[in-house]
Amino acid sequence: MSQNTVPVPQRGNEYFDRMRQEKDPLADSVVDELFREGTIENVNLVMRTLVANDGIDSAEFPPQVAKFLQDTSKWPTWADPARIENGQQLFWRYGPKIIAILHCYSLPFCYAAEKGVQVLALTGRLSSNPTRRIIETAQMVVDVLSPGGMDPGSGKGILTAQKVRLMHAAVRRLTLQSGRWNPDWDQPINQEDLVGTLLSFSWVVLDGLQKLGIEVTGAEAEDYQHCWNVVGYILGIREELLPQSAKEAGELASSIKSRLYANCKEGEEMTAALVGMMTHIVPGDAFDFAPAALIRYLMGEEDAALIGVHPNALSGLLQHPARLLIRGGSKTLQGVGYYGPLSETFSRLLIVGLIHVMRQGNRPSFQIPQVLRQRWGIEWTS
Repeated sequence: MSQNTVPVPQRGNEYFDRMRQEKDPLADSVVDELFREGTIENVNLVMRTLVANDGIDSAEFPPQVAKFLQDTSKWPTWADPARIENGQQLFWRYGPKIIAILHCYSLPFCYAAEKGVQVLALTGRLSSNPTRRIIETAQMVVDVLSPGGMDPGSGKGILTAQKVRLMHAAVRRLTLQSGRWNPDWDQPINQEDLVGTLLSFSWVVLDGLQKLGIEVTGAEAEDYQHCWNVVGYILGIREELLPQSAKEAGELASSIKSRLYANCKEGEEMTAALVGMMTHIVPGDAFDFAPAALIRYLMGEEDAALIGVHPNALSGLLQHPARLLIRGGSKTLQGVGYYGPLSETFSRLLIVGLIHVMRQGNRPSFQIPQVLRQRWGIEWTS
């Protein structure tokens, strides 16, 4: 990867303040042109087509959209195919736990950022249909990390990242036009918020695996970060913001947390919607305690409290009947001895629930390639 123009340790508040005013000129220009040329109904049609279709024929779209999809499908010059594949192998081995980490650490990591969470609250997608928005995020992770997901020209992960980038631009424009955006929150979906979200998929997952007792080698961590850096490039994140190592990723995550973390009602609302969604879709009620318990363990008590997950979420956990179903369940609520086995059991139940949640038209809203389901031992009956 090319050298960053500003090394991570020297990035101070002034630099990040500038990044909060930077958007995505390429994607924004495409969406702006769509709005100028057509009605909001035509723009919505393009967005719905992007979401609904896995394979896209460029002839279906206006010329500027087709050109955008072609121009942004290429890897950066520093991308390493072997490292990308190695990074994807981590998902091959630990996919269920990574999906649990996504829901119980990555998303809460984002919701604790007071300014960044405002765009989610304003668009209302989570509060009105939390399951759909959360599953779309989980699907992007699966698409990127599945075998072949980042292959140029055919990888589903690349196409998914392109869709997300255009949707970000559309949300950015509509948010600014709404008359309800507070300038104190800076630009919606700005460069700092984008890289923070990327870190929630890369460094936060690596940190979560370690907390759940998975030993990830240094090379595995670097390749996983590299894979997500390529995704970040396709998502329109400035190259100078992409961390060159897992260590720099951790430093960048800490910097963003120190700048942006604060208690706010919007973060609490997003987290409540997320916990409610997981509680609803996991079969039965024996594991209703698990989402809040895992959020508190993975994020830490102080950060979890910022988003409304308080200590009483764990009351009675040792007496809960679900502990009898978990290896190590008789141990104290300290560290990997309890939460590693809990995450293993809960993650598989969560995946089953995600797979069986249906969109309108009875189309499965969460799809995992058969090769991964077989690898993980996840049974699925359509």
